[in-house]
Amino acid sequence: MAEEKSVQSENGKNTVFKVKSLTKVYDMGEVKVHALRGVDLELYSGELVVLLGPSGSGKSTLLNILGGLDTATDGQVIYRGKDLTRATEQELTEYRRFHVGFVFQFYNLIPSLTARENVGVVTEIAKRPMKPEDALSIVGLGDRLDHFPAQLSGGEQQRIAIARAIAKNPEVLLCDEPTGALDSATGIVVLEALEQVNRKLGTTTVIITHNADIAGMADRVVHLSSGLISEIISNTVKKSPWELHW
Repeated sequence: MAEEKSVQSENGKNTVFKVKSLTKVYDMGEVKVHALRGVDLELYSGELVVLLGPSGSGKSTLLNILGGLDTATDGQVIYRGKDLTRATEQELTEYRRFHVGFVFQFYNLIPSLTARENVGVVTEIAKRPMKPEDALSIVGLGDRLDHFPAQLSGGEQQRIAIARAIAKNPEVLLCDEPTGALDSATGIVVLEALEQVNRKLGTTTVIITHNADIAGMADRVVHLSSGLISEIISNTVKKSPWELHW
């Protein structure tokens, strides 16, 4: 992709994503599944957004299209002035590699590598990576550098996955149910790590969840239902992860 540029919205904020009339239809043979039905949304530089909604509401489809993992049926996704819906496969690959960090419900760590080495795998392909030690320090694992995944708890493994995602200094961090496989106490520690990344690095962070309690830590909460945005709420006062009640 050509070099991205800063785009200012009407409210004076720098727009990272501008989504226009986004539609996604999955052709399942005789049945067509309408995952997104015309979504309009702007995401701004440095904000933390929670996508909230029940299973099947379109959250993951929207996140995957924002991340270049899936393509739209119709509509546009503009990333810093560049239309991702017109990008080639090579351009999408470069976009994912250099601009986006992903965190999923399952950690996908390499068992034979230490925490430092798991993070280092990503830094080898990044344009301006941070040191693996620095990324692990941000998520509170500076003392676990040489531990293998099997020696770590689920929450620690997820924090390694977050460190791996941020080590390439992405503009955007996209998280799909990052606490879905964790108990509430461990999940809060993981959410704190995501909040630290957002605050310290200024990374635009989007978190998918079906847990309404997590919404309190967001700048904005985007409610999805049946492939449509039903409501967008701005939090005038954000809660810390430790103030959330599960």
